[in-house]
Amino acid sequence: MSAEELDGIMNDFYDGKFDVLMATTIVESGLDVPSANTIIIYRADMYGLAQLYQLRGRVGRGKTRAYAYLTTNPKKQPTKNAIKRLEVMQKLDMLGAGFTLASYDMDIRGFGNLLGEEQSGNIREVGIELYQQMLKEEIEKLKSTNNNSGIEEEKDYSVKINLGVSVLIPENYVKDSDLRMGLYRRLGNLQTEEEVENFAVELVDRFGKFGNEVENLLDTIKIKINCKKLGIEKIDAGITGAVISFKDNKFSKPEILIGMISKNPVKYKIKENSKFVIANRNWESLQTRIAELKIALVEILNAAS
Repeated sequence: MSAEELDGIMNDFYDGKFDVLMATTIVESGLDVPSANTIIIYRADMYGLAQLYQLRGRVGRGKTRAYAYLTTNPKKQPTKNAIKRLEVMQKLDMLGAGFTLASYDMDIRGFGNLLGEEQSGNIREVGIELYQQMLKEEIEKLKSTNNNSGIEEEKDYSVKINLGVSVLIPENYVKDSDLRMGLYRRLGNLQTEEEVENFAVELVDRFGKFGNEVENLLDTIKIKINCKKLGIEKIDAGITGAVISFKDNKFSKPEILIGMISKNPVKYKIKENSKFVIANRNWESLQTRIAELKIALVEILNAAS
């Protein structure tokens, strides 16, 4: 169509001279018709995520409530990535969702190293959130190394907990691998035990009642949260007890540990490099290890508060 024809049709549609406009994806390019309240996107599974987002934004630009219908081929199952794109479109219902959209898009399609020339790499494997966290930690590490004052800046760190067995979200509970990776990334960003409890409620609501594996995983996350509060960097637990390593081999209130050892020298000990030991315990089951660790950490927290 000529520019003059296009201009005439769009002006007529804008003025309400006809109710339905059939068009190609050219309408995604900044079209603003406040009276348009419904869009039907044919074969939405063929479009990219950003394109769908732009097309949906052509309606609802006025005070009238708008509706967007995304259709697929009834005779053919959409691809796995197409289904993910359509699911994301159902979630993006807030203003200013551009960054969220980009994060979802990069998680679905994958992309390379932000600071290099590679076009495939770790981001596809770990996801954008975890990659950003790893990048932030590395930048903070470099900043502390280059600190001219000679005083190391306080920075975030990851707690390593080795319980001797795997704690995970099993495949028979959450079948989609990408969804499981997303849940793991969210777990890694939880900051309080209350957030962990809310996460557990969400899991039950979305996937049903979970088993011991997931329960043990959530308990492990709670242990990590308390470890951060106490400056604990690593816990190695086995069938006879656990060894607790503090960050930089230092604890702000060593008198607390000394007091615990004095009260129960059989259970608690101090080894070289200021490692705190919980010993002489029958910890054959994972549940026992988790329960005993939680008791010990709460005891230290209560004494330190």
